Amino acid sequence: MSAQSPGHEGPTSKGGARAGSRAAVALAVFVGIFAAIYWLQPDNFLLYVKAFHVIAVISWMAGLLYLPRLFIYHSEAEPGSQQSETFKIMEGRLLKIIMNPAMMITWVLGLVLTWQAFQFEGGWLHAKIALVVLLTVVHVIFSRAVRSLAVDGPRKTARYWRMMNELPTVLMILIVILVVVKPF
Repeated sequence: MSAQSPGHEGPTSKGGARAGSRAAVALAVFVGIFAAIYWLQPDNFLLYVKAFHVIAVISWMAGLLYLPRLFIYHSEAEPGSQQSETFKIMEGRLLKIIMNPAMMITWVLGLVLTWQAFQFEGGWLHAKIALVVLLTVVHVIFSRAVRSLAVDGPRKTARYWRMMNELPTVLMILIVILVVVKPF
């Protein structure tokens, strides 16, 4: 563990716990909104599922595209420095508050759509699900990097993170093409 200046909020401090609590409350509110929509407008429920699925995907992708950029800068910062400690907070909160909930919502709503709207039919859908599984693997790799960097563990090079930054982009392009074109 690195020493921190007084008043500096570390990645596992009270501020991080509050952020996690806020994320849990936001998820609970989200579930409540969906229950109300289902109850008040059952005929339009799948349209709302699609809309919130797209919103969750955009949020998840924003995190998947931004986090490796933070890793690039973090890998160049001196371990234990103020800059490194700031990156730890930014990475942890991005993962915990935005990326993890967005990924979970993306998966849940995507599976609802897969079952309700498409009945798990279509080769394009199976290919899309396989690519989303790969995107989830990338998310897990990034999550492990956040944990490793938070304890000043082994670091990958900035070049490695620049290359890893391309994976979510390539997967996103392929997924969007499959969803829009439905080639098979």
